This record gives sequence, C-alpha cells and structure tokens, in this order.
Amino acid sequence: MPQSLSKVYLHIIFSTKRRNRFIPEKIRPSLQAYMVEVSSNLKSYVHEIYANPDHVHIFCELPRTITISDLVLKIKTSSSIWMKSQGIGNFEWQKGYGVFSASQSKINVLIKYIQNQPEHHKNVSFEDEFRMFLKEYRLEFDERYVWD
Repeated sequence: MPQSLSKVYLHIIFSTKRRNRFIPEKIRPSLQAYMVEVSSNLKSYVHEIYANPDHVHIFCELPRTITISDLVLKIKTSSSIWMKSQGIGNFEWQKGYGVFSASQSKINVLIKYIQNQPEHHKNVSFEDEFRMFLKEYRLEFDERYVWD
C-alpha cells in the first residue's frame, strides 16, 4: 500500500494538580479554544472538549505522525503556559492522564457525554468518574499512583 491511513479516536482525560479548581468559567471557553488550536496545529481534529474547573475531557483523533504521549504532553504544556499568561500563576496539570479508545459507533454518545459534564458532575466527582473509566476499560491501577 503506497499510502498510510488511520482513524483513531481518543478520549483524553486529565486533571489539574491535586484537582484544584483552577479553571474559572470566564476562562473556560478561551482555554477550550486554545486547546483545540494546539491540537489542530498537531493535526489532531477535536470533536468535543470540555474544561471542568478541575479536569478536562478531549475527544479527538490521533494523527498518524505523533504518539499519544507527545500529543497529550504538547496540549498540557502549552495550555499550562497559556493559563499562567491569563493570570493563574500557580496553575499546573497533574503529571498523568488517561486515554481511552472510542469506536466510530459511539461518537455521538461520547460527544453528548462530554457536553453534559456540568450536569454529570452535580452527582459524580471527578475521582469517581475517572475510576469508572479505568474499570470500564479493565485497566489495573494502584490508587496511590493515580492522583497527584
């Protein structure tokens, strides 16, 4: 085959350091737009994004020219610098992240899930939500190393 083709959907989740509520509502839309721009520059199309006060969900495509870890690192590094430029000087993302595969048939379900984050988190904490994903994807984890 003379051409390399791929279509890999990712659901990326990461929180602020110690789950501090660093992301105020007034900055949220601009932060989301900035993260979409960074992703776009890396050739990653973002289908949906939502920045909660203490964590972010990004549903995007993995470009075939970059690794998952490089994609997440570049999004987190540049957006951390951007947040500090917005006057949140002590802003930090957690060191780790979660990335989960998404199937073509579940795109609309995942988009609605991400769009519904404010309602969802009235009843479920970020920690419980993240544990749910780890269990759903059958990922073994040690609670001592999930949070920072």
